[in-house]
Amino acid sequence: MKNYTGKTLEEALQAAAEDKNVTPEELTYFVTDEKKGLLGIGSSVSIDAYCLDDVKEFLFDYLGNFFMGIDCDLEAAIEERNGEFIVNLNADNNAVLIGKMGKTLAALNTVVRGAVNSEFKKRIDVLVDVNHYKDERYRKLTSMARRIAKQVQRSHVDAELDPMPNDERKVIHKALNDWHNIRTESEGDGPARHLCIRYVPDAPKEEAAPAEEAAPAEEAPAEA
Repeated sequence: MKNYTGKTLEEALQAAAEDKNVTPEELTYFVTDEKKGLLGIGSSVSIDAYCLDDVKEFLFDYLGNFFMGIDCDLEAAIEERNGEFIVNLNADNNAVLIGKMGKTLAALNTVVRGAVNSEFKKRIDVLVDVNHYKDERYRKLTSMARRIAKQVQRSHVDAELDPMPNDERKVIHKALNDWHNIRTESEGDGPARHLCIRYVPDAPKEEAAPAEEAAPAEEAPAEA
């Protein structure tokens, strides 16, 4: 991230926006230094600021240097969807990048996310995919989760899935979010973190209180 300084925060943001050719509202920033002068004289504010294009540029450079270091030629396309960055890679041997059960790709995601979050001092959602492997993986996981959820509904017996990365657990959480009698929970730590599909019985219905019998009307006193 680049650092910008102005007499006020607004001035520093405007300098960053002009440098990046965006509006100040499109910036994310952190105040790194603030000096208050006497009667406003000598005041200054310094900020680190970035925009979405900075994140894309960082990802291109980081991945380019990473794969150049292991002598691997590939193509990379980066798409931003609602604040999440989808990086799709395509190499001569995609199977090597994916690894057995996607473990190499999961490790690559961990490394890239760590680098991005460290650079921009904020958690940024990044997903690295290889030749759309994740799209197909998500479809298979969703189908499997729905099949298991139906079994849990019928048997009332909870099910535990194999450990999987956070993005895959999120896909299943979302797929089963509105299922009747079904709740999903993540358990475990680190590589052992997995998802459980649990049966949730319906809440017991409250029985209607019996209607109170009407008290007999009092007889009016006889007239004298």
